[in-house]
Amino acid sequence: MASKGLQDLKQQVQGAAQEAVTAAGASAQQVVDQATEAGQKAMDQVAKSTQETIDKTANQASETFSGFGKKLGFMS
Repeated sequence: MASKGLQDLKQQVQGAAQEAVTAAGASAQQVVDQATEAGQKAMDQVAKSTQETIDKTANQASETFSGFGKKLGFMS
């Protein structure tokens, strides 16, 4: 009878340990997912900022060359 009680206790402990491992794994996966999402958002923001800077620079260059053309009489 005592060995039956020990066997039941062993199974309960194993079940609780497995649940703890499963919960820890799920928590770790959630942290990884959140970090991945944050990294992706940061990269998206960098890409957006870079594109905006490129667009502004191209517009400024175009305006500058247009101004030179007007001064030199190439454009009216």
